Amino acid sequence: MGPVLGVGGFLEARARSLQGNPRPTSPGRAGPVRSSVAAPDCCGGLGNLDFRKADLCIMTRLLGYVDLSEPHFVAAVLAIVFNPLFWNVVARWEHKTRKLSKAFGSPHLACYTLGGAILLLNVLRSHCFTQAMLSQPRMQSLDNPAVYHVGLALLGVGGVFVLSSFLALGFTGTFLGDYFGILKEARVTMFPFSVLDNPMYWGSTAIYLGWAIVHASPTGLLLTALVALIYMVAIVYEEPFTAEIYQQKASQAYKRS
Repeated sequence: MGPVLGVGGFLEARARSLQGNPRPTSPGRAGPVRSSVAAPDCCGGLGNLDFRKADLCIMTRLLGYVDLSEPHFVAAVLAIVFNPLFWNVVARWEHKTRKLSKAFGSPHLACYTLGGAILLLNVLRSHCFTQAMLSQPRMQSLDNPAVYHVGLALLGVGGVFVLSSFLALGFTGTFLGDYFGILKEARVTMFPFSVLDNPMYWGSTAIYLGWAIVHASPTGLLLTALVALIYMVAIVYEEPFTAEIYQQKASQAYKRS
């Protein structure tokens, strides 16, 4: 599900960005967290570039800026992991028991309720993501106009994928209506599904990546990597189950004919 960045969080983030303020420092601490172990020399000249070492170098550098035990960072990690777990567990429970549909008197009303809960959780996730970035240092190499505009472009592209996915699927199609027995007549193949599988998830990831780059935030980059990883796990978990739902529908239709 795509992130919904709160207006308050956006204004607070932009204010700090325009002021150029780094992370508020605690007593005895100034600037980014530095590892006591020197980062490996990953390059040694372009002719001797080892991409495995380059990846390690990048990750080591990012981690040098991030305090993994900082409360806002921990809250963001928990929100990122919890959201897909929540909607998958609840949707599968509903598909198996139909208890939400019975409780609300209608599968559509139950689906709307779950969708509203998911939207609220996504607002919370985006707030935690923003607060985690603001509470940690900025990376100077990302803090320039060219990189900033790359971040804006990613925000735009991600927003297009998320919004167009929602328009193509509708509310119930976006928020797991098939688990409530609200099935599409045919597979959606219009844009953005014509150019990308799971565009809602990857559009959301692009938004988080752009948001991190706009704030020159290594913490944001690390959290975006976690978002992408969790979405990949969700896709592996969701797609076979959804395919099974539609296979059952096709089998029932064949028997009736």
